[in-house]
Amino acid sequence: MDAIVLALGASLSWGLADFFGPLFGRTLGALRTLVYVQLGGLAGIALIVAVRWIGPKDTAALLAIPAAISGTLGLFAYYRGIAVGAISIVAPIAGVSAIVPVIVGIASGESPSALQLAGIACALVGVFLAALEPRSGGERKLAAGVGLAVLAAIGFGGYFPFMHAAGNADYWWASLIFRITSTSVILAAVAVRRPNIVVPGRVLPWLALIGFGDMFGNLLFAAASTTGLVSVTSVLASLYPIVTVVLARVVLSERVARSQEAGIGLTLAGVVLISTG
Repeated sequence: MDAIVLALGASLSWGLADFFGPLFGRTLGALRTLVYVQLGGLAGIALIVAVRWIGPKDTAALLAIPAAISGTLGLFAYYRGIAVGAISIVAPIAGVSAIVPVIVGIASGESPSALQLAGIACALVGVFLAALEPRSGGERKLAAGVGLAVLAAIGFGGYFPFMHAAGNADYWWASLIFRITSTSVILAAVAVRRPNIVVPGRVLPWLALIGFGDMFGNLLFAAASTTGLVSVTSVLASLYPIVTVVLARVVLSERVARSQEAGIGLTLAGVVLISTG
Protein backbone atom coordinates (compact mmCIF):
# COMPACT_ATOMS: atom_id res chain seq x y z
CA MET A 1 0.00 0.00 0.00
CA ASP A 2 2.86 2.43 0.80
CA ALA A 3 4.32 1.93 -2.68
CA ILE A 4 0.94 2.66 -4.29
CA VAL A 5 0.47 5.89 -2.29
CA LEU A 6 4.01 7.05 -3.08
CA ALA A 7 3.65 6.25 -6.78
CA LEU A 8 0.34 8.12 -6.96
CA GLY A 9 1.97 11.03 -5.12
CA ALA A 10 4.69 11.04 -7.78
CA SER A 11 1.98 11.13 -10.44
CA LEU A 12 0.32 14.16 -8.83
CA SER A 13 3.60 16.02 -8.40
CA TRP A 14 4.67 15.32 -11.98
CA GLY A 15 1.22 16.25 -13.31
CA LEU A 16 1.44 19.71 -11.73
CA ALA A 17 5.05 20.28 -12.80
CA ASP A 18 4.38 19.01 -16.33
CA PHE A 19 1.53 21.46 -16.76
CA PHE A 20 3.06 24.66 -15.43
CA GLY A 21 6.62 24.03 -16.66
CA PRO A 22 5.75 23.75 -20.38
CA LEU A 23 3.52 26.84 -20.09
CA PHE A 24 6.63 28.85 -19.24
CA GLY A 25 8.41 26.94 -21.99
CA ARG A 26 5.95 28.30 -24.55
CA THR A 27 7.11 31.86 -23.90
CA LEU A 28 10.69 31.41 -22.66
CA GLY A 29 11.70 28.42 -24.80
CA ALA A 30 12.08 24.80 -23.68
CA LEU A 31 15.84 24.80 -23.11
CA ARG A 32 15.95 28.11 -21.26
CA THR A 33 13.07 27.05 -19.00
CA LEU A 34 14.61 23.65 -18.26
CA VAL A 35 17.89 25.25 -17.14
CA TYR A 36 16.20 26.87 -14.15
CA VAL A 37 13.76 24.03 -13.55
CA GLN A 38 16.65 21.58 -13.29
CA LEU A 39 18.75 23.90 -11.11
CA GLY A 40 15.78 24.43 -8.78
CA GLY A 41 15.26 20.69 -8.43
CA LEU A 42 18.97 20.09 -7.90
CA ALA A 43 19.15 22.70 -5.13
CA GLY A 44 16.19 21.08 -3.37
CA ILE A 45 17.46 17.49 -3.33
CA ALA A 46 21.07 18.55 -2.62
CA LEU A 47 19.88 20.40 0.48
CA ILE A 48 17.85 17.41 1.67
CA VAL A 49 20.72 14.94 1.19
CA ALA A 50 23.17 17.35 2.87
CA VAL A 51 20.89 17.69 5.91
CA ARG A 52 20.57 13.89 6.18
CA TRP A 53 24.39 13.56 5.98
CA ILE A 54 24.25 9.84 5.23
CA GLY A 55 26.43 8.30 2.53
CA PRO A 56 25.11 6.15 -0.33
CA LYS A 57 24.20 2.57 0.58
CA ASP A 58 24.68 0.83 -2.76
CA THR A 59 26.45 1.54 -6.05
CA ALA A 60 23.26 0.44 -7.84
CA ALA A 61 22.05 3.99 -7.13
CA LEU A 62 24.26 4.94 -10.11
CA LEU A 63 21.58 3.44 -12.36
CA ALA A 64 19.95 6.84 -11.88
CA ILE A 65 22.42 8.10 -14.50
CA PRO A 66 20.88 6.29 -17.52
CA ALA A 67 17.45 7.02 -16.02
CA ALA A 68 18.30 10.72 -16.02
CA ILE A 69 19.63 10.72 -19.57
CA SER A 70 16.52 8.99 -20.91
CA GLY A 71 14.11 10.97 -18.77
CA THR A 72 15.69 14.35 -19.56
CA LEU A 73 15.62 13.73 -23.30
CA GLY A 74 11.96 12.75 -22.88
CA LEU A 75 11.27 15.89 -20.85
CA PHE A 76 12.85 18.14 -23.48
CA ALA A 77 10.73 16.47 -26.20
CA TYR A 78 7.67 16.92 -23.96
CA TYR A 79 8.33 20.65 -23.47
CA ARG A 80 8.92 21.12 -27.20
CA GLY A 81 5.78 19.14 -28.00
CA ILE A 82 3.62 21.36 -25.80
CA ALA A 83 5.28 24.45 -27.29
CA VAL A 84 3.82 23.55 -30.70
CA GLY A 85 0.79 21.42 -29.81
CA ALA A 86 -2.12 21.10 -27.40
CA ILE A 87 -1.40 19.92 -23.85
CA SER A 88 -4.53 17.73 -24.04
CA ILE A 89 -2.96 15.82 -26.96
CA VAL A 90 0.73 15.73 -25.99
CA ALA A 91 0.35 14.74 -22.31
CA PRO A 92 -1.77 11.56 -22.80
CA ILE A 93 0.48 10.33 -25.62
CA ALA A 94 3.55 10.89 -23.43
CA GLY A 95 1.75 8.94 -20.70
CA VAL A 96 1.80 5.83 -22.89
CA SER A 97 5.31 5.43 -21.45
CA ALA A 98 3.45 3.17 -18.98
CA ILE A 99 3.68 0.42 -21.59
CA VAL A 100 7.49 0.26 -21.35
CA PRO A 101 7.66 -0.94 -17.70
CA VAL A 102 5.05 -3.59 -18.47
CA ILE A 103 7.22 -4.86 -21.33
CA VAL A 104 10.24 -4.87 -19.00
CA GLY A 105 8.20 -6.77 -16.42
CA ILE A 106 7.20 -9.36 -19.03
CA ALA A 107 10.84 -9.74 -20.06
CA SER A 108 11.82 -10.36 -16.45
CA GLY A 109 9.20 -13.09 -16.00
CA GLU A 110 6.09 -11.19 -14.89
CA SER A 111 2.79 -12.10 -16.57
CA PRO A 112 0.51 -9.20 -17.62
CA SER A 113 -3.15 -9.55 -16.71
CA ALA A 114 -6.03 -9.39 -19.17
CA LEU A 115 -6.74 -5.85 -17.92
CA GLN A 116 -3.19 -4.74 -18.67
CA LEU A 117 -3.35 -6.21 -22.18
CA ALA A 118 -6.68 -4.47 -22.71
CA GLY A 119 -5.14 -1.26 -21.40
CA ILE A 120 -2.26 -1.47 -23.87
CA ALA A 121 -4.74 -1.97 -26.72
CA CYS A 122 -6.87 0.99 -25.55
CA ALA A 123 -3.81 3.22 -25.20
CA LEU A 124 -2.54 2.42 -28.68
CA VAL A 125 -5.94 2.98 -30.32
CA GLY A 126 -6.36 6.15 -28.27
CA VAL A 127 -3.00 7.52 -29.41
CA PHE A 128 -3.98 6.86 -33.05
CA LEU A 129 -7.27 8.77 -32.66
CA ALA A 130 -5.76 11.63 -30.64
CA ALA A 131 -2.93 12.06 -33.12
CA LEU A 132 -5.22 12.69 -36.12
CA GLU A 133 -6.64 16.18 -36.45
CA PRO A 134 -9.74 16.58 -38.70
CA ARG A 135 -9.55 19.08 -41.55
CA SER A 136 -12.14 20.55 -43.89
CA GLY A 137 -13.19 18.12 -46.61
CA GLY A 138 -13.04 15.11 -44.30
CA GLU A 139 -9.26 14.79 -44.48
CA ARG A 140 -7.09 14.30 -41.42
CA LYS A 141 -3.57 15.35 -40.61
CA LEU A 142 -1.15 14.53 -37.83
CA ALA A 143 -1.75 16.93 -34.94
CA ALA A 144 1.06 19.30 -33.98
CA GLY A 145 3.41 17.92 -31.35
CA VAL A 146 2.48 14.24 -31.79
CA GLY A 147 5.93 13.16 -32.98
CA LEU A 148 7.57 14.91 -30.04
CA ALA A 149 5.01 13.35 -27.67
CA VAL A 150 5.96 9.88 -28.92
CA LEU A 151 9.64 10.69 -28.33
CA ALA A 152 8.72 11.88 -24.84
CA ALA A 153 6.90 8.59 -24.17
CA ILE A 154 10.00 6.63 -25.22
CA GLY A 155 12.26 8.78 -23.04
CA PHE A 156 9.95 8.58 -20.01
CA GLY A 157 9.51 4.84 -20.54
CA GLY A 158 13.28 4.32 -20.44
CA TYR A 159 13.44 6.28 -17.19
CA PHE A 160 11.22 3.96 -15.15
CA PRO A 161 13.13 0.63 -15.09
CA PHE A 162 16.50 2.26 -14.34
CA MET A 163 15.15 4.63 -11.70
CA HIS A 164 13.18 1.81 -10.09
CA ALA A 165 16.39 -0.19 -9.64
CA ALA A 166 18.32 2.87 -8.45
CA GLY A 167 15.61 3.87 -5.99
CA ASN A 168 15.41 0.36 -4.62
CA ALA A 169 19.12 0.62 -3.80
CA ASP A 170 19.06 4.08 -2.17
CA TYR A 171 16.26 6.47 -3.15
CA TRP A 172 17.81 9.57 -1.54
CA TRP A 173 21.10 9.29 -3.40
CA ALA A 174 19.41 8.00 -6.54
CA SER A 175 17.33 11.19 -6.60
CA LEU A 176 20.43 13.36 -6.14
CA ILE A 177 22.43 11.49 -8.79
CA PHE A 178 19.46 11.71 -11.14
CA ARG A 179 19.21 15.48 -10.71
CA ILE A 180 22.95 16.04 -11.07
CA THR A 181 22.91 14.08 -14.31
CA SER A 182 19.76 15.68 -15.72
CA THR A 183 21.07 19.16 -14.93
CA SER A 184 24.39 18.30 -16.58
CA VAL A 185 22.58 17.11 -19.72
CA ILE A 186 20.68 20.41 -19.99
CA LEU A 187 23.78 22.52 -19.30
CA ALA A 188 25.71 20.51 -21.92
CA ALA A 189 22.96 21.31 -24.43
CA VAL A 190 23.23 24.99 -23.49
CA ALA A 191 27.02 24.89 -24.00
CA VAL A 192 26.56 23.39 -27.47
CA ARG A 193 23.65 25.53 -28.68
CA ARG A 194 24.56 28.73 -26.77
CA PRO A 195 21.02 30.12 -26.43
CA ASN A 196 20.15 33.21 -24.44
CA ILE A 197 19.24 31.83 -21.01
CA VAL A 198 18.46 35.13 -19.27
CA VAL A 199 14.94 35.18 -17.79
CA PRO A 200 13.02 37.89 -15.90
CA GLY A 201 13.78 37.78 -12.20
CA ARG A 202 10.10 37.56 -11.30
CA VAL A 203 9.74 34.11 -12.92
CA LEU A 204 12.81 32.52 -11.30
CA PRO A 205 11.01 31.51 -8.07
CA TRP A 206 8.23 29.88 -10.13
CA LEU A 207 10.68 27.94 -12.27
CA ALA A 208 12.53 26.81 -9.14
CA LEU A 209 9.22 25.70 -7.58
CA ILE A 210 8.36 23.72 -10.73
CA GLY A 211 11.81 22.12 -10.54
CA PHE A 212 11.22 21.19 -6.92
CA GLY A 213 7.88 19.63 -7.87
CA ASP A 214 9.50 17.57 -10.62
CA MET A 215 12.28 16.51 -8.23
CA PHE A 216 9.75 15.62 -5.53
CA GLY A 217 7.96 13.38 -8.02
CA ASN A 218 11.25 11.61 -8.78
CA LEU A 219 11.93 11.19 -5.06
CA LEU A 220 8.48 9.74 -4.39
CA PHE A 221 8.81 7.32 -7.31
CA ALA A 222 12.27 6.23 -6.14
CA ALA A 223 10.90 5.70 -2.62
CA ALA A 224 7.98 3.67 -4.02
CA SER A 225 10.52 1.45 -5.76
CA THR A 226 11.81 0.11 -2.44
CA THR A 227 8.67 -1.97 -1.85
CA GLY A 228 6.75 -2.07 -5.15
CA LEU A 229 7.15 -3.94 -8.44
CA VAL A 230 8.38 -1.94 -11.43
CA SER A 231 5.26 -2.92 -13.40
CA VAL A 232 3.05 -1.47 -10.63
CA THR A 233 4.85 1.65 -9.41
CA SER A 234 5.81 2.79 -12.91
CA VAL A 235 2.34 2.62 -14.40
CA LEU A 236 0.74 4.27 -11.36
CA ALA A 237 3.26 7.10 -11.61
CA SER A 238 2.37 7.33 -15.32
CA LEU A 239 -1.13 8.56 -14.41
CA TYR A 240 0.23 12.13 -14.30
CA PRO A 241 -1.37 13.03 -17.71
CA ILE A 242 -4.79 12.91 -16.05
CA VAL A 243 -3.75 15.79 -13.78
CA THR A 244 -2.21 17.68 -16.70
CA VAL A 245 -5.23 17.25 -19.01
CA VAL A 246 -7.68 18.33 -16.27
CA LEU A 247 -5.62 21.47 -15.64
CA ALA A 248 -5.51 22.20 -19.39
CA ARG A 249 -9.31 22.05 -19.53
CA VAL A 250 -9.92 24.06 -16.34
CA VAL A 251 -7.16 26.67 -16.60
CA LEU A 252 -6.74 27.03 -20.37
CA SER A 253 -10.22 25.90 -21.53
CA GLU A 254 -8.38 23.78 -24.10
CA ARG A 255 -10.62 21.99 -26.61
CA VAL A 256 -9.92 19.54 -29.43
CA ALA A 257 -12.02 17.70 -32.04
CA ARG A 258 -14.57 15.07 -30.95
CA SER A 259 -12.55 12.21 -32.42
CA GLN A 260 -9.47 13.43 -30.58
CA GLU A 261 -11.52 13.72 -27.38
CA ALA A 262 -12.37 10.04 -27.80
CA GLY A 263 -8.71 9.25 -28.37
CA ILE A 264 -7.66 11.14 -25.25
CA GLY A 265 -10.27 9.27 -23.24
CA LEU A 266 -9.15 5.90 -24.59
CA THR A 267 -5.50 6.73 -23.96
CA LEU A 268 -6.11 7.72 -20.35
CA ALA A 269 -8.40 4.71 -19.85
CA GLY A 270 -5.64 2.50 -21.20
CA VAL A 271 -3.14 3.91 -18.71
CA VAL A 272 -5.64 3.34 -15.87
CA LEU A 273 -6.28 -0.25 -16.97
CA ILE A 274 -2.55 -0.93 -17.15
CA SER A 275 -2.22 0.48 -13.64
CA THR A 276 -5.13 -1.38 -12.06
CA GLY A 277 -4.37 -4.62 -13.88
